[in-house]
Amino acid sequence: MPLYLTRFSYTPATWAKLMKTPEDRRAAAKQYIEAVGGKLHGFWYAFGDHDAFNLWEAPDNVSMAATSIAISAGGALSSFETTVLLTVEETLEALKKASTIKYRPPGDKG
Repeated sequence: MPLYLTRFSYTPATWAKLMKTPEDRRAAAKQYIEAVGGKLHGFWYAFGDHDAFNLWEAPDNVSMAATSIAISAGGALSSFETTVLLTVEETLEALKKASTIKYRPPGDKG
């Protein structure tokens, strides 16, 4: 199954709720991805541009998109970004396939 990295940030109101009533959100994240047949591999909080990161496994892009939409629609986050992760083998396969594509840069008549 494909792996996905999500980066997200909570709204100030969500942080205020978590300060008042601290909650381990890993259980909720696990429930969301398992609802589409996936698995949560990790959940981390961080400093910087994003408040937290998750590593998920999902059956396909549609399943992960559904999970992302459901979480985003809840209103607790100010941002939610998903990156599809490729294995080394998939990247090698893409490199081989890319070599068969005849790309022409813009403005190049060659």
